Amino acid sequence: MASWVSSGPDAVRFFTRRLRPAGSAARARGEKAYLKSELQFWGTGQDPIRLAVREFCDAHRDLSRADLREVAQTLYATDVHELRASAIGVLERNHPTLVDRDLPWLITLVRKSKSWAYVDWIAPKVIGNVIARDPRARRRLRIWARDEDFWVRRAALLAEHDALRAGGGDFALWSRLAAPMLDEREFFIRKAIGWVLREVSKKRPALSYEFLRKHQDRVSRLSLQEGAKYLPAAERKALGLPAAAPWIAREAKRKVASRRS
Repeated sequence: MASWVSSGPDAVRFFTRRLRPAGSAARARGEKAYLKSELQFWGTGQDPIRLAVREFCDAHRDLSRADLREVAQTLYATDVHELRASAIGVLERNHPTLVDRDLPWLITLVRKSKSWAYVDWIAPKVIGNVIARDPRARRRLRIWARDEDFWVRRAALLAEHDALRAGGGDFALWSRLAAPMLDEREFFIRKAIGWVLREVSKKRPALSYEFLRKHQDRVSRLSLQEGAKYLPAAERKALGLPAAAPWIAREAKRKVASRRS
């Protein structure tokens, strides 16, 4: 690591200098309220955060696994939203360096996150990329899917989101992870199930439909509506949904309004 950023505290200073002055008090209040977070917010947009992350990573191209862990954990130990986001950004850009042995400390970041804003980033973009390179790491998903922390369970559901969306991943495993969670009332679990099914259906609708059909008596309305969003009309009707998804009608109205304006 370069001498001017040789530790986690130096990384904190680096990102603080770049991100805090770019913040907006009004934006900070809005983001804090929107995320219902107890963290401190500087009101810095996502674009400046990603720019700072790129500058940091461009200046430190030889970060080791130990370096990444120290930087990420130190940034995450702060109570500042932008610094935690920077930690995930650094990990995302350096995900090829991470291996299966890093997953235990990465899941501790998920536990500390307690928000979709971080979990939905670190699960597919960091943890998911480790699993994509080393499928043996999927064994950890089975453990996380039974964790008492619903954010860890959500991470287990979303870890292969990108791979599944692209037509890869292990949908059979994902189905086994998701099925026991169908009875949960937690919104973020129900939403995650529907979200993955929706994305899978874009390339492999039969997989999503069969999962929903098999568990039709247990799946929540939220998961069903989200998961079946892009399914063909016949399959939607078989699941007890309107042939046309509501989003189609909304999109049609939007286009009409746009032409009139």
